Amino acid sequence: MKTFCFTLIISFLGTSTFFAQEVAVLKYDGGGDWYSNPTALPNLVSFCNKNLGTTFSNDVKTVEAQSIDIFQYPFIHMTGHGNVVFSQEQIENLRNYLLSGGFLHIDDNYGMKPYLEKELVRLFPDKQLTELSANHPIFSSYKNFPQGLPKIHEHDGNRPQAMGIFHENRLVLLFTFESDLGDGWESPEVHNDLEEVRQKALDMGANIIKYVFTN
Repeated sequence: MKTFCFTLIISFLGTSTFFAQEVAVLKYDGGGDWYSNPTALPNLVSFCNKNLGTTFSNDVKTVEAQSIDIFQYPFIHMTGHGNVVFSQEQIENLRNYLLSGGFLHIDDNYGMKPYLEKELVRLFPDKQLTELSANHPIFSSYKNFPQGLPKIHEHDGNRPQAMGIFHENRLVLLFTFESDLGDGWESPEVHNDLEEVRQKALDMGANIIKYVFTN
């Protein structure tokens, strides 16, 4: 198994510390629109830099699952609406990345779940997605969400769910479903969301970032 460590540059925020590293968007195969929500992660980065004291670059990179470059990014974001396919090489590299300290946040932009689930079985055949309870610290690391994952965009009327995969008690993968956080992170003119809806999405995004970089 490959191992790696992230260069540590300390930024004090009370008693919290952050890795001063970049975040990236994951490009995947299968025809799904991995490139959807292009303003989402840059906006979340700006929000976290302003409110959490992080020092992420606003020039958010794209990385592929089979690339060694993935090991440069402690936090990878993945989204889309449709099909997701990983080659065996991509599965092995992505698994090594996650087991070596990396983190993957997958935000279903609507329609991704049935395709994603079969690939997650290949990624971790011995692990299952587990729904996070509303009292999990990821919902209160920056702003408190006592009901758990917020609903940002309505699709099928189902409740929002945050599901995770754990390795040795560490959350290595978070799948947010029926919430559409990324739509809420997008620039205001994209979806014409109310400011309070965007604020809720950005606050939850900051929760995820802060949790990942302090745990």
